[in-house]
Amino acid sequence: MKHRYIGKTGLRVSPICMGTMTFGTQCNESEAFKIMDKAYEAGINFFDTAEIYPVPPTSSQVGLTEEMVGRWLKTKPRESIILTTKVAGASNGWFVPPVRHGLTAIDSFHIKKAIEGSLKRLQTDYIDLYQMHWPDTLIPIEESLKGFYKLVQEGKVRYIGTSNDTAYGLTKANETSNRLGISRFESIQNNFSLNNPRFLDELATVCKKEQISLLPYSPIAGGVLSGKYNHGFTQGRYSSYMSSKNGRVRLQAQRFVNDKSLNATLKYLELAQKFDMHPVTLAVAYSKSFDFVASTIIGATKVEQLEPSLKAMNMDLNSEIMDEIKKIQADIMYPMG
Repeated sequence: MKHRYIGKTGLRVSPICMGTMTFGTQCNESEAFKIMDKAYEAGINFFDTAEIYPVPPTSSQVGLTEEMVGRWLKTKPRESIILTTKVAGASNGWFVPPVRHGLTAIDSFHIKKAIEGSLKRLQTDYIDLYQMHWPDTLIPIEESLKGFYKLVQEGKVRYIGTSNDTAYGLTKANETSNRLGISRFESIQNNFSLNNPRFLDELATVCKKEQISLLPYSPIAGGVLSGKYNHGFTQGRYSSYMSSKNGRVRLQAQRFVNDKSLNATLKYLELAQKFDMHPVTLAVAYSKSFDFVASTIIGATKVEQLEPSLKAMNMDLNSEIMDEIKKIQADIMYPMG
């Protein structure tokens, strides 16, 4: 297996990372353990979670996923695992997280509270990569970075990263860290897939120039690229989201499942069939095929769902397939907006 390094760190990770956001809602603990065991046995050493998981986040369930991961972590040598978790983003962002009474901010107080909770639930004394789940538009980035840096100095965190950020946000944070001489964001965890290649527009340049790694999430576009919604699938996450009373949730479903995304997916299904490949394998292999990507985050609710993703672990898409993908992306631009 070709391991990769995150940013300028010593974090040597498998090209696929095991995501855990469904553990506790769509997936019970017994199945979650089977999934993590299979991933670990396949050579995955990188596991991703967050303080507000499982999704969709509710006040009664936040932290449940970390607790599950923590109990599983006790069954493995701690230093064999690269573990990443996240502090909930600011409540002035895209939604109000149901943690700390919905008053979250990316300041020293909340960063300290969040890491204390995560370390306890995960039953460990350090986190390898600690990420900001989404940016704070009010707290100056200087203050946020100082809060994260204190955790590094205390040995609770080895390195830090960001998520759901912009080219401006990542560049501003990077330059601020350089100016202050403190820890910088070594990674960015953003949505990136065949149906959502927007990262290539600007953020990819920042990552390549500054040696910051992308950790793509949702490489199969929330299950859409498996083709299940093209066949009238009614049991998927977005099927239930479409009938939600929450307008934000409905908009999220419409972003992932719409005429453009289904048309593009159909072309990728045909491409996968042409090259005798599972569509999930194609999607995951695509997301990890760029030099600025350290590890692609996959998810599963049943252990058998892992197989097509794992097949992409050591797969490199050839130029013919990549050229066909570029043609599809030029023909149907930005299916997810």
